[in-house]
Amino acid sequence: MLSTDERSLRREFGWFMLIALAVLAAGIGLRDPWPPDEPRFALVARQMLESGQWLFPHRGMELYSDKPPMLMWTEAFWMWLTGGWRGAFLLTSLFSGLGTLALVWHLGRRLWNARVGLVAATLVLATMQFVDVIKHAQIDPLNLFWITLGNTGILLHCLRGPNWRMYWLGCFAAGLGVITKGVGVIALLMLVPYAVMRARQWPGVTMTRGDGWRWAGGALAFLLAIALWLAPMLATAYGLRTPEYLAYVHDILFRQTAERYANSWQHEEKPWFFLLVILREWIPLWLLVPFLVPRWREALRLREPRVWMPLLWFVLVLVFFSIPRGKREIYILPALPMLALAMAPYVVDLLKTRWLPRVAFWITLACAVVFGGAGLWALTKAPKAAQRIAEGYELPGHGHDLWVCVIAVGVGFLVSALVFRPRRGVAALLGGMALAWIIWPLGTYPLLDANQSTRQLMEEADAAIGTDGQLGLVVWREELLYQARRPVAEFGFARDSAAQLRDARAWQAADPAHRWLLINEEAFDDCIVADKVVPLGVANRSRFALLPAAASKTGCVPSPAVTK
Repeated sequence: MLSTDERSLRREFGWFMLIALAVLAAGIGLRDPWPPDEPRFALVARQMLESGQWLFPHRGMELYSDKPPMLMWTEAFWMWLTGGWRGAFLLTSLFSGLGTLALVWHLGRRLWNARVGLVAATLVLATMQFVDVIKHAQIDPLNLFWITLGNTGILLHCLRGPNWRMYWLGCFAAGLGVITKGVGVIALLMLVPYAVMRARQWPGVTMTRGDGWRWAGGALAFLLAIALWLAPMLATAYGLRTPEYLAYVHDILFRQTAERYANSWQHEEKPWFFLLVILREWIPLWLLVPFLVPRWREALRLREPRVWMPLLWFVLVLVFFSIPRGKREIYILPALPMLALAMAPYVVDLLKTRWLPRVAFWITLACAVVFGGAGLWALTKAPKAAQRIAEGYELPGHGHDLWVCVIAVGVGFLVSALVFRPRRGVAALLGGMALAWIIWPLGTYPLLDANQSTRQLMEEADAAIGTDGQLGLVVWREELLYQARRPVAEFGFARDSAAQLRDARAWQAADPAHRWLLINEEAFDDCIVADKVVPLGVANRSRFALLPAAASKTGCVPSPAVTK
């Protein structure tokens, strides 16, 4: 029988998950995939469903080898299950986010108690980067879930064990993380602080004897998860032995993993980049860290593994991602749940102080003033910055409706402050943040979607070429092919613009009366007849146009110096 306190805490967790669902699910179904990553994965998933080719993802006519297919499999499943519902592409991220929160709560409850678990999960949900990432259909939410599941299994075995099934589950989850984004292996770094603490005989650490084969079973579980995709993929590729498939194998197994880590060719940043990301995007979580340093120091003196295993793992992950030159803000996200877990038992005590609720209340009021004031200023004064933003999204006027949404966010913070008052200032701040994350997508997704998803541009292109027209894409983006209203021709994605335009003109010349080219204006060359071009406007800050056959000079050979 559960005690009254236990039932109450479980009920609190249930309410917490309902709030999390409202925050993370707000806006699903109100928009199509938005760049940079969402249209790519949604397009690949849709092509999987249409072609039945599950081992080798395609982006248009080309193989897509940048990422393993795990996310695309899940998106294809949701598309199939919902019959292609508009919001299906976001469901993997939603359930990954909810699953991550549930794992953090469970881990905190098992290591300490349900109150600590609830605080740890709340710290994760309150962090700006977590909610922002979960609201987008990228690989990282699913990768975050697998890594957190890996951490959960290993920690429960190493601190509440022996529990070999949880250990094997953790290693298996790390393998699933590898075939999701490659870096799932970082979950296994949790064994490094465990080995050190076990060697130094820290109290509370699981000690085993004569179980080498069970420990080795973790490696087997890890490799088994990877083999679920890798084995059939390699067997098929080497069975076909075509240059295309062999190049896919080399790219995804070597260039996109070890080479990308050791010799990054994109997103070069300084070694301290992720510290700045934490300061900028892990608000308000990091604001509590200075008050917890003395508690962590005391935990180190007492040799408390429940705090220092996740905390040292956080440091290892921070170092791991800081070593290569290539860095993106999103890389550090998997470290968030373990930092929250190491903070939670001491944040429980901070919540009992008088100063923290009052500070949180004044932060809530400050947010109300900043958002409300900035929105009101943009709405009434129409400064140049507001006009530029409106023009970028092709909003009428100076973006009147967008600034109303900004004001609504400020009102949300104000309402939360008035409801909870200074005595419950922490609840006021959390409530204001929750309302902001709900108000913003509900207000802005319908407003921005036509431009962001290129839906409006593709509708205009479809109308312009007529019912019997045929469309070819040149220097295209994934959202263009995803939003196409009829079958289109395309001439490769990764090829340079000159090669694409050359082949597109040859295709158009076979039926010049009916074939049109939709082209990014950056790919224009000196064979373009400017007054024959049909401008379509701006989508995602790029200009696109339609080229009828007459828009290209007959017999013209473009100059290499001019071709972009």
